[in-house]
Amino acid sequence: MGFSPWGAAVAASMLAPSLLLWPWPPRTSMPPSRVPRTLLWLERIGQFLCVTVAALVLPGPLIAGWAAPLLLAAAAYYALWARYLFGGRTTALLFERWWIVPIPLAVFPVAVFLSAAAWLSNPWLAVSAIVLAAGHLPASALRARADRMRG
Repeated sequence: MGFSPWGAAVAASMLAPSLLLWPWPPRTSMPPSRVPRTLLWLERIGQFLCVTVAALVLPGPLIAGWAAPLLLAAAAYYALWARYLFGGRTTALLFERWWIVPIPLAVFPVAVFLSAAAWLSNPWLAVSAIVLAAGHLPASALRARADRMRG
């Protein structure tokens, strides 16, 4: 245990764009979706673990080759947030497929945290990212399906 500035930077970079929803919420309402409580809990626990474990577990030796996938996934994540902000701020843009990636705003944070786990030699962060994936990906898929069925 200890403070990891690299891990904290990764966590902050993934958390920051979501904060954009406060001043710039979707112009269309989020459709009701039936996400099982188990998935909601896994999603929230995974989010909490990824942020805290990234920042509070000292990294091992940095593995430089994993910096590139981390940066590419983070850049894609930010590009998708730009698409949301400048594309009309609809809920559909929060879930819309990008290239071949379904629910990319759920996939890319998981990819970032998994890449960060490898880059930082932090197996606890890898476990946290797997917990996040187990909740966030299916919950987002259910929300996306509800949004598509509405429109």
